[in-house]
Amino acid sequence: MAWYDEAIFYHIYPLGLANAPKQNEYKEPEHRLNNLIPWIKHIRKIGCNALYIGPLFESVGHGYETTDYKKLDSRLGTNEDLKKYVKECHKQGIRVIFDGVFNHTGRDFFAFKDIQKNRENSQYKDWYCNVNFWGNNEYNDGFSYDNWGGYNLLVKLNQKNPAVQDYICDVIRYWVSEFDVDGIRLDAADVLDFGFMQQLRRVANEVKPEFWLMGEVIHGDYNRWVNEGTLHSVTNYQLHKALFSGHNDHNYFEIAHTVRRLYSMGGNSPEGLKLYNFVDNHDVERIYTKLNNKAQFSPVHVLLYTLPGIPSIYYGSEFGIEGRKEKSSDDSLRPAINLDDYKDAIKKNSCTSLIAALGKIRQNVKALSYGDYQERLLTNEQYAFARSLDGDTVVITVNNADHEADITVGAGNAAEYYGALTGQRVKVENGCINIKLEANSGEIWLPDYMKIADLKPVAVKTTKKVDVKKSEDKQVPGLDNTNYTKSDVKPDYESDNNTKSENKADSESKEQPVKMNKDKADSTEAGSNNLNSDKIEVVEVDMSKPYEDMTVTELQNVILGKLASNGPVTDQMKKDVAENIYHDSLVNWAKSFR
Repeated sequence: MAWYDEAIFYHIYPLGLANAPKQNEYKEPEHRLNNLIPWIKHIRKIGCNALYIGPLFESVGHGYETTDYKKLDSRLGTNEDLKKYVKECHKQGIRVIFDGVFNHTGRDFFAFKDIQKNRENSQYKDWYCNVNFWGNNEYNDGFSYDNWGGYNLLVKLNQKNPAVQDYICDVIRYWVSEFDVDGIRLDAADVLDFGFMQQLRRVANEVKPEFWLMGEVIHGDYNRWVNEGTLHSVTNYQLHKALFSGHNDHNYFEIAHTVRRLYSMGGNSPEGLKLYNFVDNHDVERIYTKLNNKAQFSPVHVLLYTLPGIPSIYYGSEFGIEGRKEKSSDDSLRPAINLDDYKDAIKKNSCTSLIAALGKIRQNVKALSYGDYQERLLTNEQYAFARSLDGDTVVITVNNADHEADITVGAGNAAEYYGALTGQRVKVENGCINIKLEANSGEIWLPDYMKIADLKPVAVKTTKKVDVKKSEDKQVPGLDNTNYTKSDVKPDYESDNNTKSENKADSESKEQPVKMNKDKADSTEAGSNNLNSDKIEVVEVDMSKPYEDMTVTELQNVILGKLASNGPVTDQMKKDVAENIYHDSLVNWAKSFR
């Protein structure tokens, strides 16, 4: 058993929470990270014992265009500030993991700057993928290169280069020795080279006992990444999607089917796949925004904290704040929040009181971390399952209907059960408990002998009551939607055609020749993905032809088609494609989609 087996994560996007400027002018450090120290106590109060925070290191804008892996972003402060922050987290019993952005760097990274200066004579010319000194790009570098997600702002590292591997491994060693970090969340792990990740795992095993590697993975067989030789865990986007759509559609079959499939993927064992579960994060809209019926905040989070996996709460969502993608910008998902505005939230905000209670229950009931999973009841609107460990059986029940429901569920050996959230008691009769579920609610039923000290009843049907300022409605100072944000270089995971292809991570997969004609371009799966642009002529493209042999217009059509397969194509994306008239840059852009 490692610390992460019992982790309850809190997730912070620090540049947003600290209200840092959107662009880094590389000026004297501003010690904004120190303003986040009071949040550590809050994190602990709501029952979290681990923190995922990032990106942290020097970058140009949103944090994923790294300039210096060994220096805290000057908009947040200094390395001393970060050391102090992690030390305080540890003092309060909270483990810390950083965001590791190792798939690409920014253009201000020292290796790329050296290539700009010395071109063919640069010792770093092989640090990046497909650097071509006969090409060019929109920055007029006089050379081209592979990028990430179609944006030359993010220069793709050559992860198979031993020098690059050694450098990143030294970065991890530095983070441990300098900041005492407990693990890393690997950004864009689904496009990282597997040999590179295996090298990172070897370093993780060396630098610190129980050093945790968790990867950002969207789709695919999670076992490819989660195993003894690669990563400990990955982001569970499959369950993320099921949790909100299963409630919006009153369809618990979708959630149960997803859980069954993932549990089977882990060998039908609680020790199999321990995935990082979440309902929102810095890339997707807030759960309170996505739910058609806000009262379903309760059953959603009961499931988040009780299904197999490691639960995570994104900062601010414990208050029930909203956050919607606006004009291709993620800024509204990453707001500045004044904690003083929510100082009484655990008492006055039903969402916060629920999260705090769930955190306390999770910490005290080991079956929720280690117990096996058994489905007990399933209808469109009611769902029940058990988590059992060492003879203790915990029963979880949820109801997504707008009316009460009476259900009978198989229980364990105890004579009586009580609801950990409400305190309601039910007797076991013929091995079952008969339960009346409130509308849009959830409950965790514990054997009567399993007591949790100082656990007070809370509302299982959340109705947000906030007698505080509406921090979620604040405008983020300096908002500029023309700046590159994370959403510009990552797909919109909320789209109906949510398919960040797992082929991106499969270097052996090959694209099949297809025809893309005007009819297809005019009728994509999602209506918002209309590829027509006033500046781009829609033409028939023979995908069996090498990219190098295509015209600029053909390449632009290919890129728009590939963007459409990843999510909605925004006006800004169309504009970016239309304005890129550099053949080699377009070739590299098209090749960046794996």
